[in-house]
Amino acid sequence: MLEARSINRYIGSSPRKMRLIIDLIRGKAVPEALNILHFSTKHPSRIAEKVLRSAVSNLQNKDEAGRTEIDSLFVKEAFVNGGPSMKRMLPAPMGRAYQILKRSNHLTIIVAQRVEKKKQVVKSKENKSVKKSKEE
Repeated sequence: MLEARSINRYIGSSPRKMRLIIDLIRGKAVPEALNILHFSTKHPSRIAEKVLRSAVSNLQNKDEAGRTEIDSLFVKEAFVNGGPSMKRMLPAPMGRAYQILKRSNHLTIIVAQRVEKKKQVVKSKENKSVKKSKEE
């Protein structure tokens, strides 16, 4: 099974916001995942779409046999890890300051080809009983 991954690091949105988007596409077919990301109103979906397209491109470049059908690809893994947080100060009452954490994240998407299983013909019990009755 051919697979490829794409990683985008130090994305300037919180991991929690990105996970909301990534949970929508995990395990889906690539064309369906691209539609979900393209028409989502959330801001991190644009970055996730870019990373997904990069993973598909990586898989197509990795394939030596030639062209890979995008319809046969699916999102095998997609996960978000927390990145470094920038610490900023917010002025507070009475001369104090509150600390604000500007979070970042790392996004990894792995795409793979679906392996189509060959259907085996299974003989049912009905066929065996019909043969026995014909023999008698």
